[in-house]
Amino acid sequence: MTVSDARGKIEAMSLAGKTIIMSGGSRGIGEAIAVRAAKDGANVALLAKTTEPHPKLPGTIYTAAAAIEAAGGKALPLVGDVRDDAFVAEAIAKTAEEFGGIDIVVNNASAIDLSKTEDVTMKKYDLMNDINARGSFLLSKLSIEWLKQSENPHILTLSPPISLDPKWFTVHTAYTMAKYGMSLVTLGLSVELAEYGIAANSLWPRTAIDTAAVRNVVGAELVSHSRTPAIMADAAYEILIKPSREYTGQFLIDDDVLEDAGVTDFSIYLNGGTEEQLALDFWVEPKGPHDPSLKMH
Repeated sequence: MTVSDARGKIEAMSLAGKTIIMSGGSRGIGEAIAVRAAKDGANVALLAKTTEPHPKLPGTIYTAAAAIEAAGGKALPLVGDVRDDAFVAEAIAKTAEEFGGIDIVVNNASAIDLSKTEDVTMKKYDLMNDINARGSFLLSKLSIEWLKQSENPHILTLSPPISLDPKWFTVHTAYTMAKYGMSLVTLGLSVELAEYGIAANSLWPRTAIDTAAVRNVVGAELVSHSRTPAIMADAAYEILIKPSREYTGQFLIDDDVLEDAGVTDFSIYLNGGTEEQLALDFWVEPKGPHDPSLKMH
């Protein structure tokens, strides 16, 4: 059963007319989530810096906005840096003014450097923590007043489940700290904002996803061992249509979310390889005997 087949079995709350504010989103997983929401007729405000195409990073905030409009949604491209407090505050105000409020925050922007501790520069350390952890906290924090007014408010952060197993710290400790910082935003806000019915959840992929980060940082050889960003988009959609008061404080894996929604055919997300060739993403445990044997870490 595919996502479309399973849709009729879900008491689906449409994202039609809902307003999403997303950090990043000019390409990859963020853009895929935005376009998926736009198919319902959602409004999407993108906070991103990329205005000109990069040789190794295709896509800009404007091409993503065009894709959102083409899918049936409304886009508001806002050029700036999620590390800039004034810009984020202004972007939130512009989004609420343009669309009449904010229903969903998606913390998608993330910086990556897989260097070992002795090799990573403090500039990169600061960059990762400022974009990943601080950026997620800031965008969420400044959106709370609007989320309180929404009928089904969600904060979705693209970050992994937190595990203190030492094996996850054998390499790239700085990056792990930055991503776990994003997950702590989920953990804390899910409790702090529960009284307002604001959901806070994290979503992470089971396998490598074909993104610019995988191609340029982790390794281009993983492309055929990856799934497409569509699996994360479909999983995010399933989360965001759930009642916020009943579905919060969870650290979710993409294929688990889709299985719970009734999806059984994951071949639609393959990126040229086979299920057996898929590589597990960082911080993900094998699910069963047929899980991918390759690991990114």
